[in-house]
Amino acid sequence: MSRRMSAIAAVLMSVFIAAPIASAQQSVNFYLGGFTPRALDARPDDDVLVQNGVFLSTLNQARGIDIGEFNRVTVGGEWLVGLGRYAEAGLGIGFYQRAVPTLYTFLVNTDGTDIEQTLKLRVIPFTATVRFLPFGSDQPVHPYVGAGVGAYRWRYSETGHFVDAQSDVFPGNFVGSGAAAGPVILAGVRIPAGPAGVAFEMRYQSAEGDLPGDQGFAGSKIDLGGFNYLLVMNFRF
Repeated sequence: MSRRMSAIAAVLMSVFIAAPIASAQQSVNFYLGGFTPRALDARPDDDVLVQNGVFLSTLNQARGIDIGEFNRVTVGGEWLVGLGRYAEAGLGIGFYQRAVPTLYTFLVNTDGTDIEQTLKLRVIPFTATVRFLPFGSDQPVHPYVGAGVGAYRWRYSETGHFVDAQSDVFPGNFVGSGAAAGPVILAGVRIPAGPAGVAFEMRYQSAEGDLPGDQGFAGSKIDLGGFNYLLVMNFRF
């Protein structure tokens, strides 16, 4: 992890060094969109949501975890610096959070009521990216592709009632948090309009967090990967 974080720091530093000497105009992005976590069949076997699906269910289906219940709005901003006509460097930060109610699939309380809990995931990505504009920044429409690295600050919790090995029901609140590093890949199209503009962007992120071993989570990992579908407002200065 320390090597990954060192690599991210080096990329961030290179962007800051490049910014003062960049001749192109700078701009700020503000985005609003949706984050869809990686599908269950694409997640590692030791992912906590995969393992929870063995004995927990989301409320919208009879058995198992519906990963679609974790789809949620994401927001953020980004500072972009032109690196000539065909490239831009950017530093960004975003925010995603979703709480999903679940219950035990095959077990109930002695009075017949459901044994319920809430699974909550929060991800705050810090990203350093480079975009390539194949037709140049002086065209009326700017398609672009890019890549970079992200440092993902995350927190995952399970709060509610649980069943122990003796089949006793007990209240609990289990929390794991940390930071993970991983790649970012993006593509989009920007339409300038004077000093402002609008863009539509799809962004893919990939990273895994390590859950603490002393909390009793069903899995040892939390997959932070997924797709972001973004509406972006761009302001140049």
